[in-house]
Amino acid sequence: MIKKLLASVREYKRDTLLTPLFMVGEVGLECTLPLITAKLINSIEAQAQMSQVLRYGLILVIMAMCSMGCGILSGWFAASASAGFAKNLRHDLFARVQSFSFANIDRFSTSSLVTRLTTDVTNVQNAFMMIIRTAVRSPLMLIFAVVMSIRMGGAISLVFLLVIPILAFGLLFIAKRAMPLFKAVFHKYDNLNNSVQENIKGMRVVKSFVREDYEQKKFGAASEDVRNDFTKAEKLLAINNPLMLLAMYICMILIPYFSAKVIISSGGSTMQVGDLASLITYSMQILMSLMMLSMIFVMITLAGEAARRIVEVLDTEPSLANPAEPVTEVKDGSIDFENVSFKYRDDAEVFALEDINLHIASGQTVGILGGTGSAKTTLIQLISRLYDVSVGSVKVGGVDVRSYDMEALRNQVSVVLQKNVLFSGTIKENLRWGDPNATDEEMVRICRLAQADEFIQTFPDKYDTYIEQGGANVSGGQKQRLCIARALLKKPKILILDDSTSAVDTKTDALIRKAFREEIPGTTKLIIAQRIASIQDADLILVMDSGRVVAQGDHAHLLETSEIYREVYDSQTKGGSDIG
Repeated sequence: MIKKLLASVREYKRDTLLTPLFMVGEVGLECTLPLITAKLINSIEAQAQMSQVLRYGLILVIMAMCSMGCGILSGWFAASASAGFAKNLRHDLFARVQSFSFANIDRFSTSSLVTRLTTDVTNVQNAFMMIIRTAVRSPLMLIFAVVMSIRMGGAISLVFLLVIPILAFGLLFIAKRAMPLFKAVFHKYDNLNNSVQENIKGMRVVKSFVREDYEQKKFGAASEDVRNDFTKAEKLLAINNPLMLLAMYICMILIPYFSAKVIISSGGSTMQVGDLASLITYSMQILMSLMMLSMIFVMITLAGEAARRIVEVLDTEPSLANPAEPVTEVKDGSIDFENVSFKYRDDAEVFALEDINLHIASGQTVGILGGTGSAKTTLIQLISRLYDVSVGSVKVGGVDVRSYDMEALRNQVSVVLQKNVLFSGTIKENLRWGDPNATDEEMVRICRLAQADEFIQTFPDKYDTYIEQGGANVSGGQKQRLCIARALLKKPKILILDDSTSAVDTKTDALIRKAFREEIPGTTKLIIAQRIASIQDADLILVMDSGRVVAQGDHAHLLETSEIYREVYDSQTKGGSDIG
């Protein structure tokens, strides 16, 4: 896990290495200061000359300044290293998520991925900074201070053997109780973020049904759950500080007591006043080092679960990958389904699609009709290899889709989804998702074909109009037409419309279909629709039910042979209400 995380340090290796290097300098100087201070006090006690006192004072000032300089540089490089590490880690996480197939994404919830990219990375970043600074400083200072205490205090330093077991027992107790709470709280963070995400996306629905109070109570319950676990964990961690203070006060009482006895009994021959002052300083350094180590321990305990969740994403290999020698050219838009069956998970008992056999010639227009849950969308997702088939094969241009380079295949398959997505940016920027090099004239021409130019011209900024996140400032029909224009700009060999004209009127729908026939006659067009008027002039119409193609043919043939198709047609054209 550590190796996986350290791979994100990359260009910040220099800063990561310089941080502990300067920290060693700071600690070395800081731990030498009490030794020089002891010599200064002893020389004053021995009635030394002022020149000697000034010399020791100058040495102390220079060492303190150098120590401060090392500390500043260490902090400077630590800030750069930790922030850079976090930036790279977020980049690596985001890049990994981008490489995921739909099957991988189904494994992680959106809210969980958001938590891992934000809260978890921040926790790991804080731990990383503490490790390269404090985790170097504390052990070094502890070792140096213990050695100097033994050298200067002899048997008196055994006082530390009394307090260290108390601290060790306390830390083990805290860790054993706090770790399960931290593990639980991260999963509850996911639920909290999920509640926020659902409410923001569904705000119009919440207000339409006047469910604000209910949603506030639901969010409050999730927030209270997180608070309870954090409160329990923080209460346990709060034991750490008084425990450290207890150890500190024990040392502050016992060390001066035993040292004073030694000084008095030996008349200053065994230990002098300066040595006592240094010993007290070293005891404070030892205890502060132990306190910092306990803080590191707590931080690593907290960050350990966050790191595990991050590495879980980084270790997840995309379930879809290019073959060793991928095909990079799609010959045409022909589509073949050969004995295809598909289920979303290997352990699923029921196939979402079963026994699909189809041949669609290049340039054909194919309509797909079926009730909710009939697996229409699942069928078209196999064409661009968003999922791999469980049984059989799907071929595009006569080649199994698993043999293609995925980018090359998907560049030739344009999909206008049922839930249209526009990104924050101008209309031009959204359209150029289809073709980054499209000219303004080409965008206007395509938008006219998609019946989008008319409403774009009514905006004050026209094609430079800014689209809010999710297309919040355009209507559903306008959003659909912009997405169709974006797909047309791609000039694909296969165009798939997943119920993507449902929000436009029948006249606009007819004009869009007319543009398809005239503008892209060689492109294979698959149209999923609920309105028969949208697909009745298609070359081939598929009727789906429960994951199977139960009928296929043109409009006239299906009216004669398919009861499902005929009932839908009658209900839409004759006002019938009895739908089987």
